[in-house]
Amino acid sequence: MARTVLDLKGLACPIPVLRANKAMNGLKPGDELEVAVTDKAAPADFEAYCKTSGHEHLGCRDDAGTFTIVLLKAG
Repeated sequence: MARTVLDLKGLACPIPVLRANKAMNGLKPGDELEVAVTDKAAPADFEAYCKTSGHEHLGCRDDAGTFTIVLLKAG
């Protein structure tokens, strides 16, 4: 298992999800993607993305307006 980190702070919807999707395409099943975003809509957007893509949403942490979202690549 590997973890890739993306810093997408300052980008507005839908760009963070689009860039995360591109990164997920390059990962192997079981790899994790950690995304740092500041868009307030991002937590809900990533939950919806996981529901439609089959990837697993492992969690979201809010640190003073920066959201750290962790996704697991589906197998």
